[in-house]
Amino acid sequence: AAYEVDGNVYFSIESARDYGKLSGKNIDELQSGSRIDINVDKKNPMDFVLWKKEKPGEPSWDSPWGKGRPGWHIECSVMAKTILGETIDIHSGGEDLQFPHHENEIAQSETLSGKPFANYWLHNGMLTVDNQKMSKSLGNFFTVKEIAKEYDLEVLRFFLLSAHYRTPINFSREVMDQNENALDRLYNAKKNLEYYLSLDLKTEEQRDEELYTSLNNYRDQFVASMSDDLNTADAIANIFELVKFINSKVNEDSPKEFVEEAYKLFMELCKVIGILSKDDEILEEDILRLIEERARARKDKDFARSDEIRDELFEKGIVLEDTRDGVKWKKV
Repeated sequence: AAYEVDGNVYFSIESARDYGKLSGKNIDELQSGSRIDINVDKKNPMDFVLWKKEKPGEPSWDSPWGKGRPGWHIECSVMAKTILGETIDIHSGGEDLQFPHHENEIAQSETLSGKPFANYWLHNGMLTVDNQKMSKSLGNFFTVKEIAKEYDLEVLRFFLLSAHYRTPINFSREVMDQNENALDRLYNAKKNLEYYLSLDLKTEEQRDEELYTSLNNYRDQFVASMSDDLNTADAIANIFELVKFINSKVNEDSPKEFVEEAYKLFMELCKVIGILSKDDEILEEDILRLIEERARARKDKDFARSDEIRDELFEKGIVLEDTRDGVKWKKV
């Protein structure tokens, strides 16, 4: 499967009889349509390097074939085998890596082990920023840590789950604000249910099977969405439909058993996608984020937003004090 030429070790794709099974590509078509620069050392233009001969200025290690370094594809296979074993449950990555990178990972890993490399492959769509490709040259490249200065990371999670993982997704502050508002609606639904549960509700005299059947139907729809290639976008839509149903049925006259069951289901579905996990108590990182946002608003003379943030923090039991040394805060 592998051969050495002048210190370079190549993998022969023709030795992998099902090469192309992940991407659906055919070896003969790949060869005829290949734009790869011809390398006279290779038996086939599509063969890929497992070990690269040493080059000046590059890191290198000793090997049976002389000094050199691992090829790009073999690095990933070795890490996966060392940490996860010969077969991975789920392998994910960007859609642009499906071929040739993931295809080559499969070929070299399965040739070595004789076992499937991964049971499931998930290839996500690309992320754009304000409908442009993210890049440092455009100045629209940023890290998760930088996003956390403006938004709670739960909002980022909700944003990423709001689209199917295989579809392209566009990041913008307008979209993030929309997702923040949507997440707030779910938190409000949680608070409303907890309010009703705090009341001395009546117990059921006769169980309304139609209500409980409806709840089970919402659970089934959610499971069907998640089972459909992890369709989190539809799953979230199902949660909002459940909220609409609960809002239409739950009030101060509702039986306690039904409200408890509705709350249990609502929280169960939200837990599956990892949202609504925060306690009511505001976290210090959220306080500091809002203080920074308030400082920017004051600098921009947006005093309405500045006051809005101060009031928001006060409602959560946080009092701000503007001093010569900056803003100080305390819990009350």
